[in-house]
Amino acid sequence: MTISRRTVLSGSLLAGASLLAKASASAQPAPQGAPAATGGTATPSRVIVPNGSVLPWKTVGGVKVFHLVAEPIEHQIAPGLVIHAWGYNGSTPGPVIEATVGDRVRIYVTNKLPELTSVHWHGVFVPNGMDGVSGLTQKPIQPGMTFRYEYTFDRAGTFMYHPHADEMTQIALGMMGMIVVHPRGTENRRVRDYALMTHEMKIPIGTRRPDPLAMNDFNQLTFNGKSFPETAPLVAQTGDLVRIRLANLGPMDHHPVHLHGHAFTLVATDGGPVPAAARLPETTVLVPVGTTRTVEFVADNPGDWPMHCHMTHHAMNQMGHDAPNLIGVDTKGLDDKLARSTPGYMTMGASGMSEMSHMRMEQPQNSISMMPGKGPHGVIDMGGMFTLLKVRDKLTGNADPGWYQPPAGTLATEATDAELARDGITK
Repeated sequence: MTISRRTVLSGSLLAGASLLAKASASAQPAPQGAPAATGGTATPSRVIVPNGSVLPWKTVGGVKVFHLVAEPIEHQIAPGLVIHAWGYNGSTPGPVIEATVGDRVRIYVTNKLPELTSVHWHGVFVPNGMDGVSGLTQKPIQPGMTFRYEYTFDRAGTFMYHPHADEMTQIALGMMGMIVVHPRGTENRRVRDYALMTHEMKIPIGTRRPDPLAMNDFNQLTFNGKSFPETAPLVAQTGDLVRIRLANLGPMDHHPVHLHGHAFTLVATDGGPVPAAARLPETTVLVPVGTTRTVEFVADNPGDWPMHCHMTHHAMNQMGHDAPNLIGVDTKGLDDKLARSTPGYMTMGASGMSEMSHMRMEQPQNSISMMPGKGPHGVIDMGGMFTLLKVRDKLTGNADPGWYQPPAGTLATEATDAELARDGITK
């Protein structure tokens, strides 16, 4: 592997993973320019958005009023990787729109992009003129314009919003968000209700602008706009019903999202609830492009449990897929010879890729190739679409409880000579 490939494939070990929960538990301050309210204020959110927020609203004449601003933004995916993206209200994905069945909503959309846009309410049944397809059901929202959408949520579920104008570019650059509509009434048990949007981008090494023309070779995968180790953990107390709403508006790839330590059931899609007779226990749910999938389970197994896309290239950071394959190559003496012309040369990858996430090596500016996280037992050499479910017997709020301490005798460790001899195992 040449030194240029090294800069693509090597990673730097962070001093620590930033795993503090950043879920928004209440409405955020109203965006500048939002319509004036004449009624009540927003109530605390029921949905938890790790690394994200819930869109604030005001009541005006019995209607819930929201304001979305489509705009260019600067977004940090993880420490060391900041991109120039497009999003809503300063973030990608945009804030979650949260409502209840029967709510009449009025959503203002201001366009601060350099081109026209619109907003489609994906999976929501609305009057035809509110469907948000530029040129077909409405005129496009030109730069500087504000359009008004108004309709009533007639069913509960997990839905999405995104442009239907130059969507190839706008979605690829980060313009998307989730919609959570709750049924009326309250649930009679403690529920941790999480919303996670998946996304994929191709961000060439050392650059800041995602490539909207990419159709494959996506090298940065995210949950709610963040890649591990920047993804905030999901937390639950033993006995909680955990609901995870997963959404996918990525350009091309489906994501088999896998959870360790628990089995869940698929209870709903963006088309509606799954009949009870059709629900099966699973540990992996496929989230196809353009869909939402809602799973539920009871948290009954304390620990720090990974949840990640099981496409292995989707659980790494800014991998360069065009590097030569050196697995099993005898590189003896190669470093000394090449170092004569390229000082500091180091061949990597002949015995696997794990070493790349354990070494601090120089990388191009604004890149996080193979960047790992720090775990309680060493390096977690994962990235991208990877996060943690932290289950504890007792919790206060949704904050990160720190690393799990396994009870005595329940931690995998190196076998002793006495244990090997007892069981007749030879090395």
